[in-house]
Amino acid sequence: MSPSVPAPVVVAVIPARGGSKGIPGKNIAPVAGVSLIGRAVRACRRSPRVTRVVVSTDAESIASEARRHGAEVVLRPAELASDTASSESALLHALDTVEERHGELIDVLLFVQATSPFLAAEDVDGVVSAVLDGGADSAFTASPFHGFVWRGIREEGAAVVVAAEGVNHDSAERLRRQDRPEEFLETGAAYAMRAQGFRDKNHRFFGNVAAVPVDPARTLEIDDPTDLERARALAGLVDEPRFPTRAEVDAIVLDFDGTQTDDRVWIDADGHETVVVHRGDGMGISRLRKAGIPVLILSSETNPVVSARARKLAIPVIQGVESKGVELRRWYEAEGIDPRRIVYVGNDVNDLPCFELVGWPVAVADAHDIVREQARAVTTSRGGYGVVREIAAHLLGKAL
Repeated sequence: MSPSVPAPVVVAVIPARGGSKGIPGKNIAPVAGVSLIGRAVRACRRSPRVTRVVVSTDAESIASEARRHGAEVVLRPAELASDTASSESALLHALDTVEERHGELIDVLLFVQATSPFLAAEDVDGVVSAVLDGGADSAFTASPFHGFVWRGIREEGAAVVVAAEGVNHDSAERLRRQDRPEEFLETGAAYAMRAQGFRDKNHRFFGNVAAVPVDPARTLEIDDPTDLERARALAGLVDEPRFPTRAEVDAIVLDFDGTQTDDRVWIDADGHETVVVHRGDGMGISRLRKAGIPVLILSSETNPVVSARARKLAIPVIQGVESKGVELRRWYEAEGIDPRRIVYVGNDVNDLPCFELVGWPVAVADAHDIVREQARAVTTSRGGYGVVREIAAHLLGKAL
């Protein structure tokens, strides 16, 4: 028998400085409940071709978040974390550190940027395979592009670009898309390169360069606060929907009106309010409690109906609060619960501050559009029609 050939060592390096000026704390900013650094680490770890995932950073907050998602950390010296330091310098430092740490030579260096929130494992596989199997020396993710690019001059403060000229086309001859050469936009999400070639050239593009097409719907780079808002709005459409498992959850926090009810109220002649709740939710909460998962009701309204429902379910309630986000933070800090392991279920805009704090923001099926856009998961049930029962079934399965 011939000796088996060892698998190539592929190391993904995610550079993430702590000193972002455009968006403070950008690399740990959440998109659909998961930080940007966490999303990048997860995409790399899901690729079967990646041997190690490393985050290069100068910030302990980023290092902690990287480790929590299963990445190895390389602490970057200050001179490689300045505004003028290049990505290549951080990559070389990480490359040297990892090789020395593990006593092995790296075959392929994978450079991944956390500012591309919709990177998928298939994209990572694509660039790595282009190098390992396709004969490329370096490869990058690219989005198919069919636009007409123009270049011109604009005076400072002017609204109009003058002396515009076509860059990738002859403006006098408008060819149909199918008659034009195929073009690509570099997405900035992932690059793979032969490690030794990168050392020799000190640049990510060398030798035979391959462009690996990816889905344009997932092409987004976060450079300013508007980009972050767009990412949060798109996440519900782009991300693969998934509910958490029991192993990922330590507590559940429930909005009341519009979540455990259908948001309607019956008022009698004396001003007494009545709402309708779902019996299945009561059973779901009971089973969650028996499984050892704390459940809290958090409501902005002060209403005896909410208090009565909480007593019936034997769970705590916080109500009549000005800011649900402030109260939620106080509660989980007092209880010693990691917010990233909390499911928060809501339906309206006053739930959004809570969505930004927890790891699992969940919207009900008939929630406000903005709320569904920023949720990590959306139930199939409408508010008041068994939402909690559905979530309990996801978490507990047959144990329910």
